Amino acid sequence: MKYKFTIILFFNIFFLATNNAETLIHGSIESGKTKSTTCAACHGADGNSINPIWPSIAGQHATYAEKQLKAYKNGVRIDPLMTSMITMLSDQDIADLAVYYENLTTKQNSINDDSSIIKGEKIYRGGNINSGVSACIACHGPQGKGNPAALYPSVNSQFAMYTAKQLRDYASGFRKTDEPTQIMRDIASRLTEEEILSVSLYIQGLY
Repeated sequence: MKYKFTIILFFNIFFLATNNAETLIHGSIESGKTKSTTCAACHGADGNSINPIWPSIAGQHATYAEKQLKAYKNGVRIDPLMTSMITMLSDQDIADLAVYYENLTTKQNSINDDSSIIKGEKIYRGGNINSGVSACIACHGPQGKGNPAALYPSVNSQFAMYTAKQLRDYASGFRKTDEPTQIMRDIASRLTEEEILSVSLYIQGLY
């Protein structure tokens, strides 16, 4: 696990220079805005969801958003609602939507559970040596902004309820969009339920 963590950290640092670069996806913001009408019902008019079971996607890296949308379309990632919405989208539609949402602003979420914040911060920043859990910060960064070139998503201010579900789905193997490394499945499967809830709450408060 220590060897794997070192590789991940090196990979993240290697691509760090691209973190503030212009989008790597060739899409149209204006076209994406036009096509986003149906997306707003779940993800909010400005890409910031008001329902904690649905993710906020404002500010998400276009590279990662494109990969996830194609995963839904190809059946690699499964969700009946998303699958029905994306079936008729072309690759250009997906690129346009990804670029549009990348250029929206993430809204900060707050949390009030101080005890969980402390526990979650320990996992996020230091992992758990005893159980072999790598620190989230290695891939997602100190503020949870991820790395677009490495396809590490921005997770800051994401609803804890949504994040916790994704971690459970990775842990069970239901979600498999971490190929080829399977790093998220490996990490999530080592987390306790308490750790999942705590780190998800901590991530919700990152900004």
